[in-house]
Amino acid sequence: MIYTVGGIKGGSGKTTIATNLTVYLAKQGRDVILVDADDQESATDFTSFRHQSLEGELGYTAVKITGTELNSNVARLAKKYDDVVIDTGGRDTVSQRSALSVSHVYLVPFAPRSLDIWTLRKVENLIAEMSPFNPNLVCLTFINKADARGTYKEDTADLLRESQHVKFIDTPIGNRISFANAAASGLGVIEIKPTDEKAVSEITELYNGIQNALKTSTEKKRFTT
Repeated sequence: MIYTVGGIKGGSGKTTIATNLTVYLAKQGRDVILVDADDQESATDFTSFRHQSLEGELGYTAVKITGTELNSNVARLAKKYDDVVIDTGGRDTVSQRSALSVSHVYLVPFAPRSLDIWTLRKVENLIAEMSPFNPNLVCLTFINKADARGTYKEDTADLLRESQHVKFIDTPIGNRISFANAAASGLGVIEIKPTDEKAVSEITELYNGIQNALKTSTEKKRFTT
């Protein structure tokens, strides 16, 4: 599978999702490569921290690729690895569009307090523009950095459910300090000690939600054809 984590607006925790997904897949015995396609190089920094913490035993492969050649390079890498996870950052870039042209899944996290309906529409426009180049792309959105209190999460979920271009999966990721603590050491939240059971459960549910959405999409395509 080729997963792209992206969007239009910054601050929604895309690198956190990309790196935790990479670690989660690797822990399932998958041979994974993490592609940093963001000029800010946050995923590369994460891998550097991980290299120091684990004395070089990353558990996955990491590369930096950007620009128009990203799709051809990723297509080549996908033949060698079980999964490719691409972190594209929070802007509409050539790299993100190039990644979407070869991806199976497009993951768009939204932070409740930063959600703007115009931002969602920009994401929808991007998907509509890329659809002719990759009609089988499965586009999923979910809530990230959710507060435990307040109605922000519910209000955001209602807006996301209305989208015709991205499927909302109800697997929110909380705004937990354990994610920041793990990232500072280049670790996934499933690896840190003491274990944050709620954070581990959220990452697990997100992965299962993605797989269920993919299964549903595949079955729907078989039915319609």
